Amino acid sequence: MNVKEHVLKRLEEQLQLHGHLIGVAAGSGMTAKYAEIGGADFILALSSGRFRQMGVSSLGGFLAYDNSNDLVMSYASKELIPIVNNIPVIFGLQATDPTIELAEKLNEIERAGFAGINNFPSVGLIDGQFREALEENGMSYALEVDAIAMANKRGLFTVAFVFNAEQAEQMMEAGAAVICVHLGLTVGGSLGAKKILSLQHAKNLAMEIFERCEQFNRPVIHMIYGGPVNKPIDVQFMYDGTSIMGYIGGSSIERIPTEQTVTQITKSFKKSDDFHYDELIEKIIDGMGSQRDYIEFVKKYIHLHYMDQIQLRDIAKILSLSSSYLSTLFKSEVGMAFTQYLIEFRLNRAVDILKKQSLPLTNVAEMVGYPNYAQFSVIFKKHRGVSPKEFIESNINKR
Repeated sequence: MNVKEHVLKRLEEQLQLHGHLIGVAAGSGMTAKYAEIGGADFILALSSGRFRQMGVSSLGGFLAYDNSNDLVMSYASKELIPIVNNIPVIFGLQATDPTIELAEKLNEIERAGFAGINNFPSVGLIDGQFREALEENGMSYALEVDAIAMANKRGLFTVAFVFNAEQAEQMMEAGAAVICVHLGLTVGGSLGAKKILSLQHAKNLAMEIFERCEQFNRPVIHMIYGGPVNKPIDVQFMYDGTSIMGYIGGSSIERIPTEQTVTQITKSFKKSDDFHYDELIEKIIDGMGSQRDYIEFVKKYIHLHYMDQIQLRDIAKILSLSSSYLSTLFKSEVGMAFTQYLIEFRLNRAVDILKKQSLPLTNVAEMVGYPNYAQFSVIFKKHRGVSPKEFIESNINKR
């Protein structure tokens, strides 16, 4: 059994046990160590992760501040390989580097103990005239595809970042074990990218790409990375109704929590009369202040209270905002109206229950916030195309 087969076997077991996979792009041994303890399924060693640990933007990995491949080899071979014991570490390979000979670089990566490669930094994150100039000089995405193909033939585990359906098709042909839709730089925190791709837009893009992958009729792991997805509840939204099997976190797991926690804890020590540590941690988790914080609060509120009666005006009162302002803000940030988001969330929970448990339909309706079964049935059929009863019957026939 080669490295790729061994890793795939383990990931398939984790999918059966937990339903989804988690990868972590770690820029330090500390992140990797605690990510493994927390249940991460694999670690990505990326130059941008190292720049995050320096306190600068992930974009540092795309500029000539350091040689990306040398930087990854330097820190990952010293901090990640010796620290991570039971899960694979994947090397972020910049295949467009004109100073390397690809076969020899893969030999070096194998000798150092890495289980495989990921195409990063990727020219897929670059557009405009600079992208055209790179392509004209041979530094193209095609080199990244070649690297994945060569690593796959060697029996290495491969994680392919793709940015559109055409690239996904190329990486499928190259034999990538994981197709990961890269949704752009992670939004959030003081160093986050400013351009926001709505969750609904991100979900549509991922579904389009994975539909193209399914045409190849071979098993492949579907994952997502970056963009507007930076909270567990965002990941759940992306999972619902899609074939997405996992999430890879970089800034969302490593940078943003560190920014928030270190800042707030330092402030608490600065205040000599602040001894409410538990309350402080709660504020860190729920911390509000920016427009994005308000939206996170609304989504979290829905997650906790979807089985109860929920009115946007009540949430607006909690936040001391007008309901019209909060409604406009929510639609702008999330890509759908509050009511639509709430309905989708409730129906996805109902589908989960109907698939796993045999309960009276009136009880299921009440469990997801619809005490009136007739209303639940009408909404379910409108959005799912069948009644709850018909859904159960079709699900039984598939077993």
